[in-house]
Amino acid sequence: MPQVGTPSHGGTRLSPDGPTIHPTAQVIASRLAPWTEVGEGSRVLNSTFEAYAYCDRFSDIANTTVGRFSNIAAMTRIGPTDHPFTHAAQHHFLYRSTNYWPDTPDDADFLAARAARHTTLGPDCWIGHGAIIKPEVTIGTGAIVASGAVVTKDVAPFMIVAGCPATTLRARFSQPIIDRLLALAWWDWDHARLRRALLDFRTLKAEAFLDAYGG
Repeated sequence: MPQVGTPSHGGTRLSPDGPTIHPTAQVIASRLAPWTEVGEGSRVLNSTFEAYAYCDRFSDIANTTVGRFSNIAAMTRIGPTDHPFTHAAQHHFLYRSTNYWPDTPDDADFLAARAARHTTLGPDCWIGHGAIIKPEVTIGTGAIVASGAVVTKDVAPFMIVAGCPATTLRARFSQPIIDRLLALAWWDWDHARLRRALLDFRTLKAEAFLDAYGG
C-alpha cells in the first residue's frame, strides 16, 4: 500500500511495505517497490521503480525502468514521449483523438509503439538536476549524468557524462575498481546487510570498501 506524504527530505520515513508518494505526484500504470519515493509534483507513467530508487521534485518519467538505488534529481525528464513529426501535423489530436471527437478512437498502434521505446537506469546511477534522457537509452550502473545534460546515447557503468548532447568526461574509478564493484554488486544486498555496512559506506573510499567486503 503506497504511503502518501511529504518527501523523506522533510522527515517522512520511507517504508519497507511500499513506496512513499507525495500527494501532488501522479503515478500512472507503474510499479514501485519498497523503499522508493516519488517527490512533489512528479509524474511517473508506465514505469518501474526498483527498491530504494527515488525521484525528487517535478520529475517527469515515462516508459522507464529505474534501477535499485537510482538517484534522480529535481526537474528531470526521462523517456520523453514522441510526436509524429513525419506527418503533416505533430499535434496530439492525431493519436489522442477521443479528446476532440468522442466518436473517434485513439491511435492505439502509435501509443503502443511510443510506450515500447523503453529507457533503463542502472543501479545507483545519479541523474543531475534538469537532465533529459531520451527514449531507448541505458544509463549504466553507478554512472553520473551531470545537471542539464541531454543524453541521447547509452552511458557505460561508472562513467560521468555532461553537455548537450552529453559526452563522456571521465570514469569515476579505474577499470579494475569498476570491475570489482560490478562483481561485488552491493546494490543487491538485503536491508539488514546494508545497515551493517552503513558506517563503512560512509567512511571508506571505494577501493577500501572493496578490500573490506571481499570485492
